[in-house]
Amino acid sequence: MPIESGSCASARQAKQKRKSHSLSIRRTNSSEQERAGLQRDMLEGQDSKLPSSVRNTLLELFGQIEREFENLYIENLELRREIDTLNERLAGDGQTIDGAELSKGQLKTKASHSTSQLSQKLKTTYKASTSKIVSSFKTTTSRAICQLVKEYVGHRDGIWDVSVAKTQPVVLGTASADHTALLWSIETGKCLVKYVGHVGSVNSIKFHPTEQVALTASGDQTAHIWRYIVQLPTPQPTADCNQVTGEDEVEFSDKDEPDGDGDGSSDCPTVRAPLTSLKSHQGVVIAADWLVGGKQAVTASWDRTANLYDVETSELVHSLTGHDQELTHCCTHPTQRLVVTSSRDTTFRLWDFRDPSIHSVNVFQGHTDTVTSAVFTVGDNVVSGSDDRTVKVWDLKNMRSPIATIRTDSAVNRINVCVGQRIIALPHDNRQVRLFDMSGVRLARLPRSNRQGHRRMVCCSAWCEDHPICNLFTCGFDRQAIGWNINIPALLQEK
Repeated sequence: MPIESGSCASARQAKQKRKSHSLSIRRTNSSEQERAGLQRDMLEGQDSKLPSSVRNTLLELFGQIEREFENLYIENLELRREIDTLNERLAGDGQTIDGAELSKGQLKTKASHSTSQLSQKLKTTYKASTSKIVSSFKTTTSRAICQLVKEYVGHRDGIWDVSVAKTQPVVLGTASADHTALLWSIETGKCLVKYVGHVGSVNSIKFHPTEQVALTASGDQTAHIWRYIVQLPTPQPTADCNQVTGEDEVEFSDKDEPDGDGDGSSDCPTVRAPLTSLKSHQGVVIAADWLVGGKQAVTASWDRTANLYDVETSELVHSLTGHDQELTHCCTHPTQRLVVTSSRDTTFRLWDFRDPSIHSVNVFQGHTDTVTSAVFTVGDNVVSGSDDRTVKVWDLKNMRSPIATIRTDSAVNRINVCVGQRIIALPHDNRQVRLFDMSGVRLARLPRSNRQGHRRMVCCSAWCEDHPICNLFTCGFDRQAIGWNINIPALLQEK
């Protein structure tokens, strides 16, 4: 009668253990419903001031936690058994390989390597499971703190830029690839003015600091300055957009996008010609902004230059050269004559016009891909975002290295900073919008589901800190802009 080897016997024992253990897993899963019902009965028997819907949500979350840790515990037992089996098998092999014994050091090294691999597998499984649990809590928190208030639908193509007027009446402006710029009532979502003066994609829009005048940049190689007159409509009661059903992450198809033909933009007042047209670029004008005071404007172009213009005369004052590739964005300081330009050459540059006789430039190198935008904050800080999936916070007095780095999972588009609260809004290629503080701590992610949020790439964000209804706006290539109400005190308290 043949004698079974030690390695075969240990393998058979491990197989029997796994078989009996799988039976226990099935018994555990079959009793989950009974356990959940028992927990719900116990919860209902306790005195609580929480609403029943909140209590049920908490019960479901804690049930998920229990199941996750139970699965982790079971997997841990399985891995420990596999480690023991491997150690026994290695010990047996150490006595028979090539008729000679392996040294203790070799055996220990081999067993240690196998054990470390299994340990790493256990750590990875634990990290993935706990991440799901933490994500459940963050999703619930984000929905309570970040609420969708209004959707602005009317463009027939993607929206590249969004901006908020700095004078009364406060209106929302959007710039679109459909060759138009639209002004909206923030409260009602109604289109107030349509600008149709460009013959190319409108890539950016900025409002004059003191007048009802807008500055738009276009793919037709020009920037236009045009005046608008708006009369805000009376706000009407709207349905609550914040009740979300289903999962937080849902895939969308093109047929789910808003239909631009069903909006009211076609019957709103139209501005057809600019007050001034700025013409000096030899390529697409990708962005434009007002210098402090509103008497000068700066433009950024794919011809690798930025131009500074006198608004009253339309004359070119300075041509800012030095970037090696196309420019992607430009931004001006709110109180000083400073301009920052970003480029596909992985750098952004700070241009100083405070001294009329000296126009200094500083180059910031820290990204490994296109710098999609760089914006000023309070004090001497600049925040830059890039296609390399990072956002960096810089001190203008120390250009060598950033003071904070935010690493994300998707390319970052045109960022915006809530100056008063120092909160950065990050729009992503993957349709997400995340909020971080200036030290790089993540605060929240705007909710996105099958009923709310952007369905395609989010191109831009803009804060309006003092507005009572919407204090953050986003726009995307799904042809809509969205107004959000961010409970900033609660957001900072969660941090």
